[in-house]
Amino acid sequence: MDLFLQQVLNGLTLGGIYSLVALGLTLVYGILHVPNFAHGAFYMAGAFISFHLMSKYGANYWIAMAGSAVAVAALATLAERLVFHPLRHASGLHPMIAAIGMLLFLEAGAQAIWGADFHRMQTPYTGIIDFAGVTAPVQRLLIIGAAFALMVLLHLFLRRTVTGSTIVAMAQNRDGASLVGIDANRVAMMTFAISGVLAAVAATLYAPINLVYPAMGHLVITKAFVIIILGGMGSVPGAIVGGLIIGFAESFGAFYISTDYKDIIAFALLVLILSFRPQGLFAKGAH
Repeated sequence: MDLFLQQVLNGLTLGGIYSLVALGLTLVYGILHVPNFAHGAFYMAGAFISFHLMSKYGANYWIAMAGSAVAVAALATLAERLVFHPLRHASGLHPMIAAIGMLLFLEAGAQAIWGADFHRMQTPYTGIIDFAGVTAPVQRLLIIGAAFALMVLLHLFLRRTVTGSTIVAMAQNRDGASLVGIDANRVAMMTFAISGVLAAVAATLYAPINLVYPAMGHLVITKAFVIIILGGMGSVPGAIVGGLIIGFAESFGAFYISTDYKDIIAFALLVLILSFRPQGLFAKGAH
């Protein structure tokens, strides 16, 4: 039972990070209907900026996270204006290629600035809590608490505020939202900024128990795509539930099967679920 509860803790940690990244990705997809591969680069940039602020300037962990969130939000907004906005009337293939190009550009920039080496981000939360036989590092508990608190705040923002409602309206019907006076450009910029904040926070939370390096966004963004397909393209609840499913599947799969197959489990689970429900768990119809 102790080992089982330990895997539950690990699953919640992974699921929280995956859900945050997938939420940013699914919000952008809801507006553009284009897979934003550059979101993995935003995740990587968030980790590097936090690492730089802490290692070079001695910034507090939370101040570094806030600075990273602001910087990546600005970077994502700039990307929307300079890359995606000019291609808004192009076919779906053009924005997709542009997103891949941006991913490679930002990775090359990170490697030029910080090098190709692996870095370890320090955290002030190095303690370990032992409760009922379960060993819980404080950083993992922090990840779980912060990730789910941010999900709740995002849900309240989308459902209880006028600004959030404009994002939902744009995701449901872009042309209809424009006809009733919603500024499509402003909503698109705001959505990219929110996605950048989510990516930066997720990266800063997870970096102390992982590593920081230029290609760190590859596997995360690939799994985020698995999650939003699994949960239903453009579905916010689907992104959260899908992230938790993948997190628990990886945690229990690595423990009970083998760590060698940990990263394959997500894709095997995707094939299995889509074989029975091709539209995803939360979508009303197949896309």
